[in-house]
Amino acid sequence: MHTSPNDIESLAILPACKDEIEILYEDSFFLMINKPSGLLSVPGRNPANQDSVQTRLAASYPGTAIVHRLDFDTSGIMVIPLTKTALSDISKQFQSRSIHKTYTAVVSGLVQPDSGEIDLPIAADAENRPKYKICQLTGKKSLTEFTVLERSVADKTTRLLLHPVTGRSHQLRLHLQAIGHPILGDVFYAAEEIRVMSSRLLLHATEIEFTHPETKRSVIFTSPVPF
Repeated sequence: MHTSPNDIESLAILPACKDEIEILYEDSFFLMINKPSGLLSVPGRNPANQDSVQTRLAASYPGTAIVHRLDFDTSGIMVIPLTKTALSDISKQFQSRSIHKTYTAVVSGLVQPDSGEIDLPIAADAENRPKYKICQLTGKKSLTEFTVLERSVADKTTRLLLHPVTGRSHQLRLHLQAIGHPILGDVFYAAEEIRVMSSRLLLHATEIEFTHPETKRSVIFTSPVPF
């Protein structure tokens, strides 16, 4: 998701992330990486929270820019522009919402429709920062499409494929919680008994499709789901 980089880390010193960034693809214009869960996309406000995708890549790829972000505890695929031209081009694609992203999540409960949409406006929750909330008065339009991949009757969980049409902060977590199916391991929006069902947030950026800034052809990159 395209989220605020400082949601969690401004509150506390984050635990060190021991997992490495995996380079999935590289050419002269961009990298495709797999971000581990528990790593920031950009450095946090707290001076102790400098470890991030940006700082780690800076040593080998000086001047790289972060054009989109994943939450601290979300894992998965990210595109990292390597040139100013690529940065400008890919940024415009994100702004125009022409980039197609899909996520995989495991949620509590058995989601009944095989597919559907969640169309609920999202606003910052000023009284409970860094959380967000569904708000019809001040919220920005937020739309998520979902498809059921698998239902586990024994575990009472559902594996979903998610497509965020918009890119609000905490959109997928909040939308799923709002329809009664919070993501397992979600420290912000899941009840305690659902939060402890996983040692990490079961949300992974699975696939991204965009136009190559040089060839102008559509390219698709995927990252295997680790859960």
